Amino acid sequence: MSWNPALDPDIPLGDAVDAIETVIVARARDLGGFEVRRALPSVQRQMVGPFIFFDQMGPAEFLTGQGIDVRPHPHIGLATVTYLLKGKLHHRDSLGTDRWIEPGEVNLMVAGQGITHSERTDGEIRRAPHKMFGLQSWVALPKDAEDNPAAFHHSPKDDLPMLEGEGKQVRLILGHGWGARAPVPVASETIYADAVLMAGAQLPLPDDHEDRGVYVLSGEVSVGGQVFGPGQMLIFRPGDRISVKAGESGARVMVLGGATMDGPRFIWWNFVASSQARIDAAKEAWRAGDWAHGRFRLPPADDAEFIPAPEK
Repeated sequence: MSWNPALDPDIPLGDAVDAIETVIVARARDLGGFEVRRALPSVQRQMVGPFIFFDQMGPAEFLTGQGIDVRPHPHIGLATVTYLLKGKLHHRDSLGTDRWIEPGEVNLMVAGQGITHSERTDGEIRRAPHKMFGLQSWVALPKDAEDNPAAFHHSPKDDLPMLEGEGKQVRLILGHGWGARAPVPVASETIYADAVLMAGAQLPLPDDHEDRGVYVLSGEVSVGGQVFGPGQMLIFRPGDRISVKAGESGARVMVLGGATMDGPRFIWWNFVASSQARIDAAKEAWRAGDWAHGRFRLPPADDAEFIPAPEK
C-alpha cells in the first residue's frame, strides 16, 4: 500500500545474465493481515527510472466484514500509482477526491508539496467475501516539480492503450512505449505497462528508455537462457536490445522504467525528497497536526483518524 511502515528491502541476487544489471527478490511484508511484496527500494538499487517504491498487494481473500483500512497518511515529493488486477479500493484525499478504483484502471495521485489520503475496502464490498490483487508504486518527482500543488488523475480502463498481437496483450498504464502513449500526465519520461504473454510469446522492451525493469507477477520468463519466476524484478542495462520470453504456462509481467532521476532521493516514512531539509520540514508539519491551518489537511470524507508519524 502507499503507506510505508518501514524500509527493509531484501538483498538482490546479483547478475544472472550479461544483459541483466540486477535481480531483486521482492520481500513479503505483513501490513496488519494483508501481505505485500516489496521490490523497491532495494539495497543495490533505489530507483528504476522514476520508480522509487514498488509493492505487489496480495493476492488476498477477505472474509465478510474484513478488508483493507489504511488510515489517512501524508506524502510529499512523489506520485502514487495504483493499478488493480482484482478487487476494488476506495481512495479519498485532502483535495476532496472520493473515488473507487477497479481492475484495469489507474489512479495517479501527485503529492507535490503535500497531500493526505486514505485507502480502504469499505461499504458494500465488506458485505460479502472479496479478493484483492494489485500493485502500488511511487514515482519520484523531478526537482522542478517537488513543490507543485497536489493533484489527482484517474484514467478508466478503456482509455489506456491496449496493444495486442503475436500472443501478447500489453496495456500501457503510464508514459510511452511501443509507439503508444498513455493519457495520464507524468512529470518525467516514464514507461509502465501490464503485459500478459501466452506460452512462448516474446516481449521486446522499448529501447528508448534509459532505465528498464520487468517484474514477474505470474508464470515464468526467460532472458538469455536464465529463468525467472513470480516476485522477481529484473533490471536491464541501458541501451541493450532485450526481449523476455514466456515459459510453458505463459506469464504476466509489469514493465517499468524511464529516464534516470535527476539525483538520488531521501526517503523517510511516506516522504520522498531531494534534500533532508525537505523531509524534516514535512515531518514537523505532520507532527504538528494543524489540519485547519497547517501544511497538511485530512480527507474531508475520512477525517476521524490518521496514522501518526514514527518516533524515529
